[in-house]
Amino acid sequence: MEPAIEITAVTKRFGRKVAVDNLSLTIPRGELFAFLGPNGAGKTTTIKMICGLLRPHDGEVRVCGHPMGCDGLVAKSLLAYVPDQPFLYDKLTAREFLCFVAEMYGLSRTERDGRMAELSVQLVLGSFIDQMTESFSHGMKQRLVLAAALLHDPEILVVDEPMVGLDPRTVRTVKDLFVRRAREGRTVFMSTHTLEVAEAVADRIGIIDHGRLLTVGTIEELKQRASGSATLEDVFLRLTEEGDEQHV
Repeated sequence: MEPAIEITAVTKRFGRKVAVDNLSLTIPRGELFAFLGPNGAGKTTTIKMICGLLRPHDGEVRVCGHPMGCDGLVAKSLLAYVPDQPFLYDKLTAREFLCFVAEMYGLSRTERDGRMAELSVQLVLGSFIDQMTESFSHGMKQRLVLAAALLHDPEILVVDEPMVGLDPRTVRTVKDLFVRRAREGRTVFMSTHTLEVAEAVADRIGIIDHGRLLTVGTIEELKQRASGSATLEDVFLRLTEEGDEQHV
């Protein structure tokens, strides 16, 4: 079976700035992968190339074996992307927005209603599903956008900073949802600054800095590589400080 995500020698430049530098990374199906790095490290650029929103200057991205280029429509149909800033149509209710998304994915009314009912329970949407989204808090918007991303039950869920603005109860709900999807054989690729979340739920962790992938492994493997550091925070700081020294 093809990997969920396969990134091969990918480079992306913006003018003279190299945002992602010769990155290679393989994510198998059924994995919850956490992608960490300082601000400006190349995380969001990498995510946008995975999702087909940006094209690499060199290298290739494949989603479930389909190249995100000549076969981009097939690849995009297999994933869902939740950005760090959720976008909604202010004059639609949450229910209307979900119906609109369901139509874009070609879901039947039965499929749509079943998935909406399931996700409304999982993400606790019931109290505001018939309110206009212009009145939503950031946390409410994040839950709705996540529900919309999951409507077509994608093979791969790509999320950028999913926990920002969420209350502790919703953070727990979202963490449980991600873990459950991975255990059911789906793949979750999560970029986050919340190291505690990554340490608690990720099967493997990758750390990027200055566009280069510094390391990939389980939390225990990363700790061993960072001279037996006690926490993920220690590992992260040690590796990124070493990366900074190399770029001075």
